Amino acid sequence: MKDMQAQLEKLRTDAAECALIRDLATDPKKRELFTRLADHLMVLASEVERAIADSVKRT
Repeated sequence: MKDMQAQLEKLRTDAAECALIRDLATDPKKRELFTRLADHLMVLASEVERAIADSVKRT
């Protein structure tokens, strides 16, 4: 469970970093790329969060 929680925090941190890079980027293609990366990482974080919640419910 601790490894899943650690992965969740890493995904959230990575998403925040991508959003920051997106906000600082001046190239529209880079902004688009980092927007997609941040969005994708947040979806992954949501999936891990859901898996953690399901795991807690089963115990």
